[in-house]
Amino acid sequence: MKRKRKLKMATENKKQKYANAFKRAGVSNFDKPKATPGHKTKSHIVVTKIDGKPRTIRFGEQGAETNRSAEQRKRFRSRHQKNIARGKESAAYWANRVKWKG
Repeated sequence: MKRKRKLKMATENKKQKYANAFKRAGVSNFDKPKATPGHKTKSHIVVTKIDGKPRTIRFGEQGAETNRSAEQRKRFRSRHQKNIARGKESAAYWANRVKWKG
């Protein structure tokens, strides 16, 4: 009986911790990018889980004209290939997925 209570409390604590991260960033869940038009330099924000901890990643240049042509997308991917390959912990991965999808 005590073990079930401990597990329930641990789960509730994690949910609360994640809820705080979501609220601070203004997103609804993990891996759900959101535009941030009011931010001074970055155009998007996402909260992702890295090594079991929530991490906030800001990406994209505010006001940049992206995704204009297939050639432009190809150049972006070739420039940032190593960082895109790092996965969800990389801002380049999210920029490629959100701003440069085509």
